[in-house]
Amino acid sequence: MMYVTKRICTAAEMKFYFTSFMDTKSANAQFLKPNRNCNLTSWVPGCEPGWACGVASNVTVDLKNSKDIPDRTRDSQPCCEGFFCPRGLTCMIPCPLGSFCPRSKLNQTTGICDPYAYQLPPGKTNHSCGGADRWASVSSSEELFCSAGSYCPTTTKKITCTKGHYCRQGSTEQRACFKLSTCNPNSDKQNMHAYGFMLIGALTLILIVFYNCSDQVLTTRYARLAKSRERAARSARETAQARERWKVAKEITKKGATGLQKQLSRTFSRKTQGDQSKNANQSSANDTQLPPKFPSSAPSSGAPKAKKDSSSLTKMLQSLENDPDGQGGFHMEIGDKNIKKQAPKAKNLHTKSQIFKYAYGQLEKEKAMEQKNQNMTFSGVISMATDTDIKTRPTIEVAFKDLTITLNHKFKHLMRSVTGKILPGRISAVMGPSGAGKTTFLSAVTGKIKGCTISGSVLINGKPDPIQCYKKIIGFVPQDDIVHGNLSVEENLRFSARCRLSEDMPKPDKVLVVERVIESLGLQAVRDSLVGTVEKRGISGGQRKRVNVGLELVLEPSLLILDEPTSGLDSSSSNLLLRALRREALEGVNICMVVHQPSYSLYKMFDDLILLAKGGLTVYHGPVKKVEEYFSSFGINVPDRVNPPDHYIDILEGLVKPSSGVSVEQLPVRWMLHNGYPVPPDMLQYCDQIGNSSAGAGNSSSDTPEPAFTKGSWQDNQEHQQLLFFQSHDLSNRITPGVMRQYRYYVGRNSKQRLREAKLQAADYMILLLAGACLGTLSKVKGDTFGYHGYMYTIIAVSLLCKISALRSFSLDKLHYRRESESGMSSLAYFLSKDTVDHFNTLIKPLVFLSMFFFFNNPRSTFVDNYVVLLCLVYCVTGIAYIFAIFLQPGPAQLWCVLLPVVFTLISNQGKDDKFGKLLGPYCYPSWALEAFLIANAQRYSGVWLITRCDALNELGYSVHHWSYCLVLLVVSGILCRFVAFFCLLKFGKK
Repeated sequence: MMYVTKRICTAAEMKFYFTSFMDTKSANAQFLKPNRNCNLTSWVPGCEPGWACGVASNVTVDLKNSKDIPDRTRDSQPCCEGFFCPRGLTCMIPCPLGSFCPRSKLNQTTGICDPYAYQLPPGKTNHSCGGADRWASVSSSEELFCSAGSYCPTTTKKITCTKGHYCRQGSTEQRACFKLSTCNPNSDKQNMHAYGFMLIGALTLILIVFYNCSDQVLTTRYARLAKSRERAARSARETAQARERWKVAKEITKKGATGLQKQLSRTFSRKTQGDQSKNANQSSANDTQLPPKFPSSAPSSGAPKAKKDSSSLTKMLQSLENDPDGQGGFHMEIGDKNIKKQAPKAKNLHTKSQIFKYAYGQLEKEKAMEQKNQNMTFSGVISMATDTDIKTRPTIEVAFKDLTITLNHKFKHLMRSVTGKILPGRISAVMGPSGAGKTTFLSAVTGKIKGCTISGSVLINGKPDPIQCYKKIIGFVPQDDIVHGNLSVEENLRFSARCRLSEDMPKPDKVLVVERVIESLGLQAVRDSLVGTVEKRGISGGQRKRVNVGLELVLEPSLLILDEPTSGLDSSSSNLLLRALRREALEGVNICMVVHQPSYSLYKMFDDLILLAKGGLTVYHGPVKKVEEYFSSFGINVPDRVNPPDHYIDILEGLVKPSSGVSVEQLPVRWMLHNGYPVPPDMLQYCDQIGNSSAGAGNSSSDTPEPAFTKGSWQDNQEHQQLLFFQSHDLSNRITPGVMRQYRYYVGRNSKQRLREAKLQAADYMILLLAGACLGTLSKVKGDTFGYHGYMYTIIAVSLLCKISALRSFSLDKLHYRRESESGMSSLAYFLSKDTVDHFNTLIKPLVFLSMFFFFNNPRSTFVDNYVVLLCLVYCVTGIAYIFAIFLQPGPAQLWCVLLPVVFTLISNQGKDDKFGKLLGPYCYPSWALEAFLIANAQRYSGVWLITRCDALNELGYSVHHWSYCLVLLVVSGILCRFVAFFCLLKFGKK
């Protein structure tokens, strides 16, 4: 033992060996640097490979000395088993764990010392084969490694793996194979394909159960919502019954109070004219002339009478309590008489809670008014009777003057000198030939037009406020049916109502609004049917058009703009839609719509007509009932059995020549002269053609329609007010749900959409399975590369497949987002909800891929390590895909998603010696993912693999301590990409 310790290398000699080894930058280094024992002047037999020397017997060797190399020139002997002696060093270094280094034997045929492949020194007959000569990487010195299929518990003992176990190259013990995996004797890996298939089966089962359970949950939710709808409808009927009764009571109170007030005013006037006693007799005589509804004797003071009248609600409430079914009448007392009024019968009225709630509320209001004013007058009674709790929508009046729109790049007028108003409570139809600028007119009024120069003035309720200040109560129905096809009719309408109605509105009221819209649009039969997409058929085109309108009706707008809502609808559907819009107009909604070729019955349902000629010039803007009268004033009459708007449009299109010498070019000028509007200079020539008589008749005729807009209605300081299209503040007085509540609504909607895209999700998973199986089979893990190529192909495949599937999150919903964001919905809630729902794929797709790749490739790193790296990689590439989906069109976005991972992976594969790779490689996400994969794998190589690990990682420029660092870089890049994507959504998503 003492003899061995004299020959073992000290810490200084080991440091010298490994430093020299790494400095050569080659795993095939045969020679070390000169040292005090082996140099040009001193070369003892121990300097040969496989031999070692000792120190003098009287010299003490400090094995921990890391600074001094002792003199080793005595007693040269072959290297002992379990040690290796490199050429140029006269000491022995212990073989690492996982190696097998017995003493070599001379091969008489080749003259090489097997198995280490070094030769005997020439000219030395007493020199024989010794032990191992070096320890290097597996690619240059595989002889030292314990062979695959065997394990080496010590460096001098090798045992063959038994059945049911496997032994990788360089193993110190055999590992038991998992159950269901096959391991033959002398096997270096276990066949775990069964586990991959089991994992796939489990994932498939979980997804199927999740899909079916979620479908059952949705069905249960729909049933609960149906019950909620029934309760809301019942509550609405009860509320309507109560309001009807209150309306009757209010009318009776008004009439009684008005008659009594007239009586007292007559009495007061007579008192001022004559004697007190005479006036009293006259007042008594007049009492007999009152209507039979009032008592024959009226008090001289109104206060007692008012108090008695104010108790009428109490009488009404008592009548309601005595009539629990709501089918009788109620008694109301005014003066000394009881007046009985029969109330409408209520159908299916189960409870009277809503009626009592409403009536008690009115009583509390009356008590508060009586406490505030002890001496109640008849005017107070009238005010109380006419006051109701029914909230009305705010009205919006839009006035515009000299509205002119010009293309920036062509200087072409799309619209010129358009002046007029669209009024609340009326339906205005915009008509004209093709190219007249009808849609441009609506876009300009609502502030949606872009890329044009706009001049003129627009007033909202008489104020120069931007129209965007009222966007929460403005509905815009686009020409295209922008409806989510994978949602049902009710789901589309309910989502719009939730996000756009007032936040403090009770949920039953929102349900009632949706029910009212569904009923008014005739969508009851298809309320639970999917709208449908291009690939999957749903409801009919006419029904889809009505759903498109219903998305704006459910927000209860004050201004509703519709762009060709009747296009593609038959006559009955158009009439149904117009009747629904007429009901909205009765509530004070300002409705303006573009219409093409309406039928005569449809035409008569409009209140106002805006008729435009080509070039965006106004021909007529006024009531529909006066349009024929206006055109007939200068000789344009509608023939019999011809629809008036069709006849006028044919004239403007040039298909019909107007009579009485009137040209199409003169019609806009006639309208300007008729209303006193200024005529553009380039159109003054038509004034001379029209003549002074026509202009004078147009200005003075009492039979012509009233001007749609007069000059006096504009204030002087608003003459040159330009159109403003940027929201400064909200003037709609409606507080819609906040970001978090909208986020919740968006998550629910996106989850339903993903559940109904199960086939697409299944296709994505199948492609990932196939890619994982192919890459796992073809790319085997080698000890010198740690699975480098397999992981490189994995990064390319996973990046490409996950990016393409992530494009669907935003590229398919651009039009829907544009419509929703312009209506005031939160862009942040929309983006976060999309990303949240995509997290499901972020978690599942690495599992799907690894279920094949890991069990076919069988790397040394654990399943969890590979999953964590893939999870961070998928999160990163999903954020990159968001940017492409939002910023680019679908075609270029897919191309970039294919090219980017390939190019970035090739750049990161250049290595640290390549200038281009060294410059850009550290900033490419494949470089971080590849380093994390290799580090996770290399950390499982120890003992005899240490030099191989250090050499491989050093060649690539990686560090074994950077695993967490690489994961953080992937996650941070994913977060930054999402910030960039959200910025692109705000900047470019609305264009």
